[in-house]
Amino acid sequence: MGEEPLYLEPRLEEPLRSLLESPGLLHTLTNALGSPLNVLLPDRIAANVERFRSVYRAHHLSGQVWFAHKASGSRALLRRLAATDAGVDVASLTELQHALGAGFTPDRIVATGPKNPPFLWLAARTSVTVAVDSRAELEHLVSLVRGHALSRARILLRLSGFESTGVRVLSRRSRFGSPVANVGPLLDEVERYGDAVELVGVAYHLDTTGLDEKAVALEGCLRVLEECRGRGLRPAAVDVGGGFGVSYVDEREQWERYTTALTDAVLGTRPPLTWGGHGYGLRNEGGTLRGTLGLYPAHRPVAGAGYLDELLSRPAASFGGRPLAALLLEHLYDLHAEPGRALVDQCGVTVAKVLEVRADDAGAQLLVRLAAKADDVALEDHGVLVDPVVVPRDPAGGRAGDGPVAVHLAGSLCLETDLITRRTVFLPRRPEPGDLLAFANTAGYCMDFRATRAQQQPAARKVAAWQEGGSWQWCLDDEYWPTVPVGGTQ
Repeated sequence: MGEEPLYLEPRLEEPLRSLLESPGLLHTLTNALGSPLNVLLPDRIAANVERFRSVYRAHHLSGQVWFAHKASGSRALLRRLAATDAGVDVASLTELQHALGAGFTPDRIVATGPKNPPFLWLAARTSVTVAVDSRAELEHLVSLVRGHALSRARILLRLSGFESTGVRVLSRRSRFGSPVANVGPLLDEVERYGDAVELVGVAYHLDTTGLDEKAVALEGCLRVLEECRGRGLRPAAVDVGGGFGVSYVDEREQWERYTTALTDAVLGTRPPLTWGGHGYGLRNEGGTLRGTLGLYPAHRPVAGAGYLDELLSRPAASFGGRPLAALLLEHLYDLHAEPGRALVDQCGVTVAKVLEVRADDAGAQLLVRLAAKADDVALEDHGVLVDPVVVPRDPAGGRAGDGPVAVHLAGSLCLETDLITRRTVFLPRRPEPGDLLAFANTAGYCMDFRATRAQQQPAARKVAAWQEGGSWQWCLDDEYWPTVPVGGTQ
């Protein structure tokens, strides 16, 4: 290969690393259950909960870690989560039914997002906490409680449109939640509906990775809680939502080198790095770079539980610059968080069998066709760029002089657009038919959000895997239950 490879090697931790070092198991599973295949690691989600809990303990805070169910449809992951002390955030009727069926009691469930009537009715009927998204939703909930003589509904008010004091920082506009500027009339209604609802806290949801915006929103929620106390209301919790992030690429230098090279390729100062010159949001206008790079920050020095720790350590300008965690503790407020992607970090892998390897039309690069569709992996739908791991059919194989290769990964649909990734992927060796490509860390969103049965080709099946006595065990995702203590046998 003439050009130096631009690797984006995945960050791998245990037990995912050990799974990828078990080619016999992965080939056995795909031979039996087909390609592509999603393999879930339920025990890892429990370890991720503990990482968040360690941040709570470090700041002496109480509250709930709610898993944002939308990140994964796996039954095994949700059932394993039910065996911890975590809760679950559900955003649809089916998600609520799934959570109840997985073993979560109503006090460990919060219903979020805009809600249709059946979803809101079941939430009210089962007495789960409801994050109210609008005044209309509050009124609908009240009518359900009164009309069916239900117990008072526990509610969080989800707010948006926060503004900082001092240096102007605005949280970006959101179509979710009620504007914090209108919180007064909203609290009037909460007081008027006191027979039907109990205000237990306030919440926010921001579609951003920016710590400054999240700190502004948390500080704004604390001011709203002060207003509530002045009215005689007693909410005692702040829900800071999700967006804690995952670091997918192992090395920062690789990510920075790749994004720099991609910029050069768009400007035409180096060979293309994508199929058809795709720029991931960047474009060349007469030698000037335009647009915005539309990619997830695949290497993040601070993510997951570490991101929560950074947020809680931020000073609150309108409270004398004191850390946000100290203010929560001083008022004995509970902290709730809704990590999705961060709780299923390292919890799964998507494997696909190599069907064909051939030179492209120009003869310069290899085209690798997989027994999978782009929707089965859906990495680029979420802007995640990471290299697959080659799992050879014959671990002792490989040709003499074999070295790094540049490839394009094509899916199995009869569509020009069915590319697993539009970028040129650099692999340490040429894959061969029968090998597997393993896309690490796909449990968050990538497995489920776009899975289809286009051209009557099956969507990827799911299995759960765990280590027992030094060897791997597995079962179908639907069949997994955490029926024994952690560390025991299934």
